[in-house]
Amino acid sequence: MKPTEKDNEVVFWTLQMSDFAPYINDVISEFEAENPNIKIKWVDVPFSEGEKRTLASVLSDNPPDLVNLNPDFSATLAHKGALYEINDSELGQFNQEILNSLRYNGKIYSIPWYATSAITIYNRDLLNKAGVSVPKNYSQVADFAPIVREKTGAYIMLPNITENDTMLKILNKYGVATSVSVNSDKAVEVLDLFKHLYSNNLIPKETVTITLQESLEKYMSGNIVMIGAGANFLNMIKENAPSTYKNTDVAPQVTGELGQNDFSLMNFVIPLRAKHKNEALKFALFLTNDKNQLELAKLTNVLAVNEKTLKNEFYTNYDKNDLQAKARVISARQLNKVQPVYRTKKGQKDINNIMNSATQEILLDKSKTKDILDKVAKDWKSIEE
Repeated sequence: MKPTEKDNEVVFWTLQMSDFAPYINDVISEFEAENPNIKIKWVDVPFSEGEKRTLASVLSDNPPDLVNLNPDFSATLAHKGALYEINDSELGQFNQEILNSLRYNGKIYSIPWYATSAITIYNRDLLNKAGVSVPKNYSQVADFAPIVREKTGAYIMLPNITENDTMLKILNKYGVATSVSVNSDKAVEVLDLFKHLYSNNLIPKETVTITLQESLEKYMSGNIVMIGAGANFLNMIKENAPSTYKNTDVAPQVTGELGQNDFSLMNFVIPLRAKHKNEALKFALFLTNDKNQLELAKLTNVLAVNEKTLKNEFYTNYDKNDLQAKARVISARQLNKVQPVYRTKKGQKDINNIMNSATQEILLDKSKTKDILDKVAKDWKSIEE
């Protein structure tokens, strides 16, 4: 018997992508024209409801066929045995560093869609006055900070190290972002670096409480030489502080000992109970082919994850007068070195709170760094048990 249209309807969920409805609807129309036996039903879910609605649906008997999520929640669902495993042979079109970041117990349960990777945004005029280059790593930040302070009166940076998992991601750049290694000699060394900067007035006192948005405001006022942020922040600087923007340039993000870069990713998953797994996979691979990835990239500030797209001149060449393009090329290049990735842990919010409180204690010089991190390790292990 010939299947009805409903029998081959792929239910496709995205997270707050309604602003790009014309693009997504065009992709759907093109896919349906090439695959007349498959229909796509697109549902856009508010970001705030994404995890809650997805969890309820994937465990039901009638889940959507393809769901847009972040990797952390995808890993949670994989742990619950709720996702369909995808064969590596189907995923050759993607950047392999990105793809490997999605592995869970060596297996792939997610299809990457798009990424972002923060860059260093810096004030060229202040850096020239100080006579130093853009720091490549945190050791150079510590070396250049007193020179910048003395010669410009500005601070080299205002790191938001007690916001969300920022400090843990910095520790991950040194390979010490686990409950086992968070009190290691290397972790003590990293925290002591920031303690030295703080106690010697080489980073502002607000460091213990500041958010990235507030740090941006300080940068725009000319009090900070550099911040680590997404390329989209350049537009905010251009609109709100044109005089600062004239002196603004971009460079790769500050790294640690391992030299890898932070990034964020959105992906797709196929629930294990989905009724149209093959059709959903086919559509996901179509949505992430080189042509559709390039079109999405040109509409947004996101980075493609398709390897062919990343080799396009859109991601490899830029006019020296186009700061946005330069930022995009730098960000894309950073995707080629992202391992080891910091992975969200069980009880992540509690772990963040423990680490952030400890960071504040260390900077405020309340006790020895090692003693504070020993307590972090103990409390962190209790969350994991």
